[in-house]
Amino acid sequence: MPAVLPGPELTIVVPTLNEEGNIEALVGKLQSVLHGINWEVIFVDDDSHDRTRPVTTRLARSDGRVRLLHRIGRRGLSSACVEGVQASTAPYVAVMDADLQHDEALLPQMLEVLRSNGADIVVGSRYVAGGDVEGWESRRARMSSFATRLGQTILRTHVADPMSGFFMLRRDAFDLTVRHLSAVGFKILMDILASAERPLRVQELPYHFRPRLAGESKLDAMVAWEYLILLADKTVGRFVPVRFVMFAMIGLLGLGVHLLVLRFALSALALQFAAAQATATGVAMIANFSLNNGLTYRDRRLRGWGFVRGLLSFALVCGIGAAANVSLASFLFGRQQSWWLAGIAGAAMSSVWNYAVSAVLTWKAR
Repeated sequence: MPAVLPGPELTIVVPTLNEEGNIEALVGKLQSVLHGINWEVIFVDDDSHDRTRPVTTRLARSDGRVRLLHRIGRRGLSSACVEGVQASTAPYVAVMDADLQHDEALLPQMLEVLRSNGADIVVGSRYVAGGDVEGWESRRARMSSFATRLGQTILRTHVADPMSGFFMLRRDAFDLTVRHLSAVGFKILMDILASAERPLRVQELPYHFRPRLAGESKLDAMVAWEYLILLADKTVGRFVPVRFVMFAMIGLLGLGVHLLVLRFALSALALQFAAAQATATGVAMIANFSLNNGLTYRDRRLRGWGFVRGLLSFALVCGIGAAANVSLASFLFGRQQSWWLAGIAGAAMSSVWNYAVSAVLTWKAR
């Protein structure tokens, strides 16, 4: 009979997006530092447009410890990490970036800490004694410090560097959190620490955060937005879905757009009221759809013809919601309810309808 090989003890999950210049170097570094450890690395690729997948595939064909998980229609570092961990059965799982900024030489020490001292999670920290960051300008350092202090307000365990993207945890600790994770944005460690059913036992190890060598940073304004969404989800998400809050806020903004366009169409364009109202309604609907597509459903955002089809379905959903709004408000007003109560009830009903149905028809999870 052929020899039965045991499964890996350690899985390293590496989310990727256009990182072809770093994959081979990272695998080589892992091979050099993980001697004597039964390990594997899972690259979770969000449909890169460069040669990230071909490079990873070539490496996987020559080394069975290298695996590739290709995601289509889904984006986001946090959700990629969750899917990567779920694709593994190893008792210990690490998360690190593909950009070579995390010190792979720390992995054996992280594993030994989990094996020996009862910690649930070991964090590679830039902000404990011995850790540092190379090449950051003062503005980025200040933003990171502020985001760290803000994030610590939702944590059940004090961590000096909850924004770290470099950590290792026990499988059973992940299982305590996975059903409660928001999986929003880039800060999966903070999500895990805030979602666990009990406070996790954390140990931080210092490391030197290196500058990126190849590829481009994924940090932009939307990363900050998604971070705020994560914080909101961990504070109010248990009471009301954060997506609905965002959807409603954009709806209020759309009302402002409607009124501005209506005034402009009546005064500057001298349109009849019906034509001005129709123009304002169309502009506001397009604005609402575009903002929801880029913000509320950024992880499912539609492009190309998908954007056009989404806009048409959104208009249909909102048109039905508007008709139901008017019907309910008119019914309540006819039953001697006050005008403002009837108006609020109709608006609330149409908001819930628009959110619920557009989530299924327009931004259906793929």
